Amino acid sequence: MKDLVLKEDLEFILDKVFREGKFNRSTVLVTGATGLVGSLIVKSILYANQVLNAQIIVLASVRNLEKAADTFADFSNESLIFVTDSLLSPLYFDQTINFIVHTASITASKEMVENPTGVLLTAFESTKNLLEYVKAHPSCKMVYISSMEYYGQVADDYTNVTEDKLGYIDLSKSRSCYPESKRVCEALCNAYVVQYNLDVCSARLAQTFGAGVPLSDNRVFAQFAKSALNKTDIILHTMGQSEGNYCYTADTVYGIFVLLQKGEKGHSYNVARNHSTILNMAKMVADKIGNNQIKAEVHIPENLGSLGYAPDVKLKLNSDKLKALGWQPEMDLENMFKRMIRSWELQE
Repeated sequence: MKDLVLKEDLEFILDKVFREGKFNRSTVLVTGATGLVGSLIVKSILYANQVLNAQIIVLASVRNLEKAADTFADFSNESLIFVTDSLLSPLYFDQTINFIVHTASITASKEMVENPTGVLLTAFESTKNLLEYVKAHPSCKMVYISSMEYYGQVADDYTNVTEDKLGYIDLSKSRSCYPESKRVCEALCNAYVVQYNLDVCSARLAQTFGAGVPLSDNRVFAQFAKSALNKTDIILHTMGQSEGNYCYTADTVYGIFVLLQKGEKGHSYNVARNHSTILNMAKMVADKIGNNQIKAEVHIPENLGSLGYAPDVKLKLNSDKLKALGWQPEMDLENMFKRMIRSWELQE
């Protein structure tokens, strides 16, 4: 494995999650398995198989087999089974599944603006079909991967947002399809819990990045990192006053496994470690990562409304509920950037 940063992260997850053997000889279905979080969950399991002989079978739900084979080229073995069946149809598997992590969703801002019905219906139908599987196999535990966008714009006590808070989402905006899809899917999960007593909970992820993010990623944090690498100024297309919540890739994966083991049915859990405005994060990257050789500047485009940016949000997530289950995240924001960039360099 060329990426030694990723290997260090897999060792971290191994120690936190797999040493005690509580997932040994189980079968885990991971949807969205070539996405960032999904792929790291799969890799962490396969790494546990390699190092500890954990004998965990992974069913990786993917849409593109070529991409999947490339994603897991360093990890592929008989424990990894690719599943290409659509999640939008009833689900049948030869294996008995013990755990499901449902990460699959449409996350591109362009899709949210141009295909809002697809975003909503894909989220709802895939989650419904997975819940129907769990209903038919009630010993299976499922974690639904939600988002901090669930909260919308929180007006009261936004500096300490616990899982019981609920903010405002403007449903007249097409981009609202994404946060609203998270709300409806969490509601659907909880409806199945109440009506059928299923073991399902939800993880509301902060924005997750670090080792494992591909160099081709074009989200804001990746653009900032590339600016630092290329010694070019960081250009913001908003005033940067929106407050972001962030969590390192390995810390997030670790948190999801904690929920697979200890998450309470019908409950939701924030998964966040760091907090910053976009502008302050840009300045930190320019200073700490770019060695103060670049600047962070604001240039507002005239067609801002058509670009699919989320509205400014004031939000600081409280993750005490997950920490009460034993989760102890370690990576701060500066080191999230440093480890992501070092991971890119090792892959060249």
